[in-house]
Amino acid sequence: MKGIILAGGKATRLYPVTKGICKQLLPVYDKPMVYYPLSVLMLAGIKEILLISTAVDIPRFKQLLGNGKDLGLKLSFAVQKEPKGIAESFLIAEKFIGKDSVALILGDNIFYGHNMGEFLKNASTLTEGGVIFGYYVKDPQRYGVIEFDKCCNVISIEEKPKNPKSNFVVCGLYFYDNQVIKIARGLKPSKRGELEITDVNKVYLKKNKLKVNLLGRGYAWLDTGTHDALIDASIFIKTVEERQGLKIGCIEEIAYRSGYINKKQLEKLAKGINTDYGEYLKRVCLDEK
Repeated sequence: MKGIILAGGKATRLYPVTKGICKQLLPVYDKPMVYYPLSVLMLAGIKEILLISTAVDIPRFKQLLGNGKDLGLKLSFAVQKEPKGIAESFLIAEKFIGKDSVALILGDNIFYGHNMGEFLKNASTLTEGGVIFGYYVKDPQRYGVIEFDKCCNVISIEEKPKNPKSNFVVCGLYFYDNQVIKIARGLKPSKRGELEITDVNKVYLKKNKLKVNLLGRGYAWLDTGTHDALIDASIFIKTVEERQGLKIGCIEEIAYRSGYINKKQLEKLAKGINTDYGEYLKRVCLDEK
């Protein structure tokens, strides 16, 4: 399975902060925002990843992440000229995806929870259909809302409805088989001129090939699209990390514990970071001795 991080858009809701820098390069506590979605794909066992962003921001991502070799990954980059919808990612990434299945995560989404890695790896084994994730929120009208029947089967998904039929919404993480390219190509732009990911999900749902995994109370899903949400996410990460002494979204640690890199490579990465983050990586090395 291949992976895509969509880190495009203008992030106008974060102006003036994002007038000079891409949203996904902003810090969420002690790491760039993009580390968190990248860590999710890594936890799913995905090593070939395409990051989609603007022509202006791609060089900045390359400076931050390189080609992924230091993490045992294979990173590549592609330009989204205009923000024409989440589903456009599959058309931009068509050659990258090839004949494989694909996972797509939005660059401003953060996931946290017990056994998250196992949850993600199970989703990454799909060979047919699609897998999406549902989360209970108090303001579902802001998202794609999932409707269930009495047997908890999904019967509809509606984008930003005025009268939501449930409090469960679709998170910014999607797993699809290779048919998603054909499905995306057949979509018509919505009223706002975008290729909607909700329309992709509706096609899979109509074919009875869409599975929804619900993230329960033991999980956190954070969307960092506003100033308040960005602060809340940083406070959440800070609170958990300081309490446990363990980091969230630490891509170097994940690469090491997943066997993508060895101890010597981790030690080399740690030596190049003269902050508490680097000290943490050194402790990871020591813990394994």
